[in-house]
Amino acid sequence: MSLAEVQNAISEKKICILIPTYNNEKTLKRVIDGVLSYTGSIIIVNDGSTDSTPNILSQYPELTVITLPQNKGKGNALKTGFRKAKESGYRYTITIDSDGQHYPDDIPVFVEALLQEKEDVLLIGNRNMSQDGIPKKSSFGNRFSNFWFWFETGIKLEDTQSGYRLYPLHKIPKKYFTPKFEFEIEIIVRTAWRHVPVKNVPIKVLYDPAERVSHFRPFKDFTRISILNTILVTITLIYIIPRNFINNFKKKSFKRFIQEDVLESDGSNRTKAFSIALGVFIGLSPFWGFQTLLVISLSVLFKLNKVLAFIASNVSLPPFIPFIIAASLFLGAPFVEGDSNILNQDLNFELIKNNLLQYVIGSFILSTALSAISGIITFLFLSKLNPES
Repeated sequence: MSLAEVQNAISEKKICILIPTYNNEKTLKRVIDGVLSYTGSIIIVNDGSTDSTPNILSQYPELTVITLPQNKGKGNALKTGFRKAKESGYRYTITIDSDGQHYPDDIPVFVEALLQEKEDVLLIGNRNMSQDGIPKKSSFGNRFSNFWFWFETGIKLEDTQSGYRLYPLHKIPKKYFTPKFEFEIEIIVRTAWRHVPVKNVPIKVLYDPAERVSHFRPFKDFTRISILNTILVTITLIYIIPRNFINNFKKKSFKRFIQEDVLESDGSNRTKAFSIALGVFIGLSPFWGFQTLLVISLSVLFKLNKVLAFIASNVSLPPFIPFIIAASLFLGAPFVEGDSNILNQDLNFELIKNNLLQYVIGSFILSTALSAISGIITFLFLSKLNPES
């Protein structure tokens, strides 16, 4: 794209550039001047800087500058900038760090990628973390973040930590819970949960130790990020995956569901059979309250089909519970001393409480047996319908 085409697209698409800054006096002016080559629609959030940042910003009276009295973190600065951008009528914002690591001449990369999309999208710059000069801690942190983003959303990206991004302002969440560096993880995960595509675009990156000032605190910020990922993973397992499965099932006929989500889903027939077997085993085992967490975690660990495993884990639906209790108590009876007429009593959770060991032993026998049977039947069924070469 030519410069004029980029400038026209920025205007037509209502894109602004958001620059959060905190004590980056060595690089701030260069970043602003570079962005001005493409647009004057710039919002700068001065997050309580104590260096010469205010003097630098005073040289640009035509730009929108928001000055915060105290440094409250990058996440808070971005949220402040997003609010101002929406109030000003912008639909998209490109965020660029002020520490000099990002090149303003990559702005056309984001604009061109947006124009190629038929729907709103969240774009993240891919910095190619394998190149020379990238700090090892940054490369490791990025791989760590990429894995958890994939676990939480199912989307595989090569770079999830770059601050060079394009946000669709009317598709991102309105409220957030994190104020600092971890905010950039929260926003992309929660935006992906809203079914907004999240994609990488290639960008350049510069790590100059003589100029760059990093405010990332390895221990504190990594701890905050880990806590956030723990919360996001829990929400993913308990709510997001079941929600997506139910919504997907509602949109399809049973025949189409079997065709697309079973026969054409990821994995070989053997993998699918093991996925069903795992789900049945967890569903019938006495892991009350943790069945979804366990089945999804083990599916990821053993690289099985999460959807099929989750479906199979729902074998213990309420109508089947009395039969499961009866079978478990019956199978566990030979291994403990107790009332031989136990099955003549009401089949309820009070009966399980009074005969817990018998129930636990029997439920593991039942879950193991039915897991093996269901896995074998599934494999034979799939091999007949969809034979592998």
